[in-house]
Amino acid sequence: MSYLLVLIWSVINPHDLFTWFLEVAPALIGALLLAFSYHSFRLTPLLYFFILLHCLVLMIGGHYTYAEVPFFDGLFGAERNNYDKLGHFFQGFVPALIAREILLRKHVVSAKRWCHFICVSICLAFSAFYELIEWWVALLTGEDAEAFLGTQGYIWDTQSDMALALLGAILSLALLHKLHDKQLKSLTMQEK
Repeated sequence: MSYLLVLIWSVINPHDLFTWFLEVAPALIGALLLAFSYHSFRLTPLLYFFILLHCLVLMIGGHYTYAEVPFFDGLFGAERNNYDKLGHFFQGFVPALIAREILLRKHVVSAKRWCHFICVSICLAFSAFYELIEWWVALLTGEDAEAFLGTQGYIWDTQSDMALALLGAILSLALLHKLHDKQLKSLTMQEK
């Protein structure tokens, strides 16, 4: 219900409809994938919760554009609006849990340390690919992509975006692996 309410709010008079679509598309695609896979591959409650939070971050950013989200202007003395950095942190935090759950449940890898290394690598690859998508959109649309890029004149934006995705991935695995293991065990018992 929260997903739908924020989605509806976000599309009502967004700063720029094209930017809204670009920012919210991953949340829309994710919702479709979750709906289609719900009966065949149900996820842990922890993962559904963080996927929802990530979707909310995307929808808020889509509504305002990442450079103009209220309360993030000058936060902690910054010269720019850093909502974009929150989005990229979540871009590592949540996919790390998704990758971990799939790798462990599908028995792709059994050693936890290798699993975490692979999850972080997947998140970095995804983050780099997203930066390429931003670049391609900028090349195709010209000035219209400025709101989507959200660089705000910061020359290290791409690198800091990927660093925050890396930090998010590492923190989610370090902080949530025990709770995630507990929920994975419970889910496995329910499936039997």
